[in-house]
Amino acid sequence: MEICERKGLGHPDSICDAMMNDISVALSKEYLKKFGRVMHHNIDKGLLVAGEVNVRFGGGEIERPMLLVFGDRATFAVGNEAVPVEEITLKTAKEWLKRNLRFVDPEKHMRYQVEIKRGAEALTDIFERRGKFLGANDTSAAVGFAPLTETERIVLETEKFLNGERFKKEFPESGEDIKVMGLRKDHELHLTVAMAFVDRFVESEQAYFKKKQEILNRLESFVNSRVDMDRVHIYLNTADKKGRGIGGVYLTVLGTSADGGDCGQVGRGNRVNGIIPLNRPTCSEAAAGKNPVSHVGKIYNLLTYRMAERIHEKVSGIEEVYVWLLSQIGQPINNPKVASVQVVLKPNIQLTQVSREIRESVESELDNINRFCLDLAYGKIPVC
Repeated sequence: MEICERKGLGHPDSICDAMMNDISVALSKEYLKKFGRVMHHNIDKGLLVAGEVNVRFGGGEIERPMLLVFGDRATFAVGNEAVPVEEITLKTAKEWLKRNLRFVDPEKHMRYQVEIKRGAEALTDIFERRGKFLGANDTSAAVGFAPLTETERIVLETEKFLNGERFKKEFPESGEDIKVMGLRKDHELHLTVAMAFVDRFVESEQAYFKKKQEILNRLESFVNSRVDMDRVHIYLNTADKKGRGIGGVYLTVLGTSADGGDCGQVGRGNRVNGIIPLNRPTCSEAAAGKNPVSHVGKIYNLLTYRMAERIHEKVSGIEEVYVWLLSQIGQPINNPKVASVQVVLKPNIQLTQVSREIRESVESELDNINRFCLDLAYGKIPVC
């Protein structure tokens, strides 16, 4: 038995993760431009408070806009050189909304509350210490694995398909707030999908259930073409009830449940590999929004997956790889307290045949950790 979940692009938790991380990237770029290095910041405390709407067939109204609260710490100045943290935060948030949520107007549908403060001296001082590698600003553990199972892969691919540009053109009534829950029992797959419909494209209850069936047919075709299972069962919006009007269907005004039904928070969404895999060891840290050069809650979280993927790709004879990294606050990020690798080997392969290559791969990644951190700072490595 295997369970795996993915929260889609417009899910309130996913919105928080993606937006806060974009703010971290924007701040990192500004620090690099002004000072030649990333300064202390952590924008990993964020809350999306749902608004209030009047949902109606054919199009409803926004009665109270949503609220975004940005929290935690940043560097506002170095010497006499100021950094416009609040301006960068608001600009980045509004740009993210414009790019990703078709029906959300950043000026009309969202309010903003910036509660980002200056950092504590004990943590900001880590950024002033000279050396090739910064010290870790936390004692933190992370674990990553490779490869994805077939169930994990199809859960990830299904949400990306439903939120893809082509699908949205074919089914504009499909909102961005989509959640996919996968269950595999032996060789039988069950996918339960929650999809927010946009009310302006749905003129009646009858039209809703007609469009829902069309989407379900399209979804079944997609999934069946990409998995090798004995049986596949797909369920869409299972709380729906015919004959109950607005109360019996999943409608939103803006394509996300945050417009009037559900709040969001950083760290409650997908792990850094894009899924929530209940059968696997995972890190409890929220990587999104943490600084990319000292906070191991971000760096190690992503690096363990990169290590696992590269070991699986490069070292022959391995079925599965699990990588653990543990930091110790103040110690250089390239020198973890422990780096441990667990492998599931293919038949007739001995650990002694692969251990040297595994060790070399781990050491190489740690030696090049500064390049990895810089790629994180510039947003070249996906975090959400």
